[in-house]
Amino acid sequence: MDYLKFLGTAGARVVVFKQLRASGGLWLELKGTRIHIDPGPGALVRALSSRPKLDPTKLDAIILTHRHLDHSADANVMIEAMTEGGRRKRGVLFSPKDALEDDPVVLKYVREYLEGIDVLQEGGEYRIGEISFSTPLRHRHPVETYGLLIEGRVALVADTFFVPELIEAYKGAEILVINVVRAGERDERIEHLTLGDARELIEGIKPKKAVLTHFGMTVLRAKPWEVAQRFSEETGCEVIAARDGMVLEL
Repeated sequence: MDYLKFLGTAGARVVVFKQLRASGGLWLELKGTRIHIDPGPGALVRALSSRPKLDPTKLDAIILTHRHLDHSADANVMIEAMTEGGRRKRGVLFSPKDALEDDPVVLKYVREYLEGIDVLQEGGEYRIGEISFSTPLRHRHPVETYGLLIEGRVALVADTFFVPELIEAYKGAEILVINVVRAGERDERIEHLTLGDARELIEGIKPKKAVLTHFGMTVLRAKPWEVAQRFSEETGCEVIAARDGMVLEL
């Protein structure tokens, strides 16, 4: 079965450091290829405690959408696990350049364990195993950040301030996963999507299914499952609020 498993749905610092929601990132299995996207704090534990258990030694790649710790804190330990402590040189890391340069979040010694490192950039196209994906747009965020368009049909809108170009970048996606941190009004000082932004993306991109995730405190207080139900009724698109451990069939 091809699927995307939510090893965490936490977004923003308070939800992460209080572990009100888990922060293990996303585990993608598609066409026999396994990818861990944004392994945040607790990613290894969440994978191994998953039911059924997810085996990090079977990973083919790790993708970091950006360097912030809620997306990258377990990157090094997941590389260690994927390569069995470097005993097997295998796997590919896909990462923005600034996660690898000054003040890197990926340690230099674990990079030697990998088969390769591909640096993400706007308009980039990449392949791992049988999966192809692209990074159509650099997002507006305090650090270098990219969303993912996987096989042209599954879009992950990573952390970003809303810009109209997002709609065109992810147009055509059948499944739209949106990191929505805030419930309030759009604020240029806080470069994250709001619930209103998420609705605008759903209405503009028109996917078959949309999933809200990466919740901050204000979204949790707004009861995202109720918001998703309302968005479904208002947009005509099936909208789901992700839960820790949820499996989305692809």
